[in-house]
Amino acid sequence: MLPDPIVPDCMLQVRGLCKSFGRPAVDHLDLTIHAGEIYALLGPNGAGKTTTLRMVCGLLQPDAGSIRIGGIDALAEPAQAKQITAWLADEPLLYDRLNPLEYLEFVGGLWQVPPDVARPLAEELLRELGLWPHRGEPCEGFSRGMKQKTALAGALLHDPALLVMDEPLSGLDAGASRQVKDLLRARVRTGRTVVLTTHVLEVAERLADRIGIIRGGRMVAEGSFSDLRDRAGPGQTTLEDVFLHLTAGEVA
Repeated sequence: MLPDPIVPDCMLQVRGLCKSFGRPAVDHLDLTIHAGEIYALLGPNGAGKTTTLRMVCGLLQPDAGSIRIGGIDALAEPAQAKQITAWLADEPLLYDRLNPLEYLEFVGGLWQVPPDVARPLAEELLRELGLWPHRGEPCEGFSRGMKQKTALAGALLHDPALLVMDEPLSGLDAGASRQVKDLLRARVRTGRTVVLTTHVLEVAERLADRIGIIRGGRMVAEGSFSDLRDRAGPGQTTLEDVFLHLTAGEVA
């Protein structure tokens, strides 16, 4: 069997991805996500979204299928794939006694980012995310939203080509959400790629260039919001309408 051809300008290419935990969680899933776009992966609870993203990032081993990140076979060369990838979980994991600058210095060392590069980039990220006034405070006293932004800064410190995020705006107020969304848009304008899950459908509707809706571990619809609205038919005016129409059996 010949390998799938590499799609030009493709940042993430998934073919036939499978994972079971007693029953199929991800079932022969195909994805093609291009460089320079924000892609939202949506689905009901238990649809396989987080399982898919964890396999993409090398946190779970698939039962079958292939994953290419920036043309790299992520299953055959996981270390190389992880060098250009970042994962941001829905529950931020920080070292509570470190302040944001110390945490980013630590993360920079893990990624082998030279200190003279890591320090100014860390300062820039903290300013963009509104964390600069809190740079000397230990993370243990931070709100969930501040911890989420600190973790995001850590994920971006090695300038990943692919940023994978599970519920990135969870716990953020309106102002913090705007800061994160502006930062993500700025990254994709430079050719970076963002893949995210969210239960806040308005976020996907306004932020994502393309949307994939999965149900039972399989893709049921994919495209821009306009594409999905056309597919769902008359009367489906919002992404919530479209989502509920296309996942009606699962939600019921």
